[in-house]
Amino acid sequence: MTSLRLFVMSKKVDKNKKGDKRKNTSLRLDDVTLKKLKIHAIKEDTSIQKIIEKLIQEYVKKNKL
Repeated sequence: MTSLRLFVMSKKVDKNKKGDKRKNTSLRLDDVTLKKLKIHAIKEDTSIQKIIEKLIQEYVKKNKL
């Protein structure tokens, strides 16, 4: 099992601005899943954090949380 640190956004903030409102959290993924996610992120020229953040935002919106 591998740990992965993420930023969870409380609101959209330009990453270059001071006062970023995102908070840290961690996520435990099995090694195979994390490796696949890293490869996908590289192929898509993005980050794991951005992929997971987008998925969480879509989940929150879909479930009206």
